Amino acid sequence: MKIIGLTGQTGAGKSTVCKTLEKNGYFHIDADKVYWSLLSAGSPLLQSLKNAFGDDILFPDGMLNKKVLAKKAFSSPQNTELLSKITHPSVIGEINRIIKSKETENYSGILIDAIGLFESGANEICDFTVAIVAPNDIRLKRIVKRDNISEADALLRINAQKDEKFFKENADFVLRNYPPYNIDDEIKRIFKI
Repeated sequence: MKIIGLTGQTGAGKSTVCKTLEKNGYFHIDADKVYWSLLSAGSPLLQSLKNAFGDDILFPDGMLNKKVLAKKAFSSPQNTELLSKITHPSVIGEINRIIKSKETENYSGILIDAIGLFESGANEICDFTVAIVAPNDIRLKRIVKRDNISEADALLRINAQKDEKFFKENADFVLRNYPPYNIDDEIKRIFKI
């Protein structure tokens, strides 16, 4: 079974591509969901984040305050790198566990949907990688709508990530998710479905 890494900047449309591929028999692993699943109150990963970013990233009940962590983590390239350094090993370990549990099932392939696919080293477990790209202005509108945040907060996320050139240079295939390109045609072109 092929393991395909899907990546691209936030708001480029990875979720849209994954939904289409799921309908065509692919199993979807969302690295963000894996990450959030590892952050229960008192978890080792949450403790490491608290040690790095401060007690105020937690609510009084010990649960993560996502907005406070995001503001701190995306406030500088150094903080974004620190977040990645802490979280990537745990997330990749859990992704490998999920892949192993799906090996005997009858899927067309397994999708690893991860913004930090290359930065985390998760691309090493993939048979091939696909970068989904879209211009910054389109991505900004998508992020504001999707996450219900301000343009300023969305820009912090955009500016904290690698530029489009990075994704194009590192991925095996590039999928364009913006006019005049048709997303379904782009998916068919790459995945032959």
